[in-house]
Amino acid sequence: MVLGSDLRRGSGRLGALIAAAVLALALSACGNDSGGGGTAPTSTSAEATPSETPSATEPSDPAAAEKEIRENWATFFDPGTSKQDRQAVLENGSLLGPLLDAFSGDQRGQDVEAKVTKVEFTSATEADVTYSLLLKGVTVLPDSKGTSVEQDGTWKVSVKTLCGLVGLSGNASAPGC
Repeated sequence: MVLGSDLRRGSGRLGALIAAAVLALALSACGNDSGGGGTAPTSTSAEATPSETPSATEPSDPAAAEKEIRENWATFFDPGTSKQDRQAVLENGSLLGPLLDAFSGDQRGQDVEAKVTKVEFTSATEADVTYSLLLKGVTVLPDSKGTSVEQDGTWKVSVKTLCGLVGLSGNASAPGC
């Protein structure tokens, strides 16, 4: 599922290659909703609500947002987390039950954890997340790159991050990716 080959301790080069693949997948799947049209309106409407800051580079409370991102990533990648709880912290999670089944159905998926090491906000509703992926407590993908998005008031693991990881398993046809 997450890892498509037999990774042994000391295979740092392979881990670095896989991390680079995750980054490349994430960047190529970046179909970002924030592009074109929303950040510099030219309409005659002068009623911009003060709470909307489309050009903000971070949320109004970055410390609280970072804490939530770290907690939600830990929840999502905790082997003991239920499917329902994973859906709650995955972007569009309520629509992605089959993708979660594919992710969780593999034995390795049940042994995967993530440790967030860095959060950098790129907007008020998106953040780049640096994390290490652990398999049975052993780091297999150090310094991996992913994203988190704020959706419906909750900071969630992005679909493109999960799809990048699922893609490493060789399952290019995972439902939802």
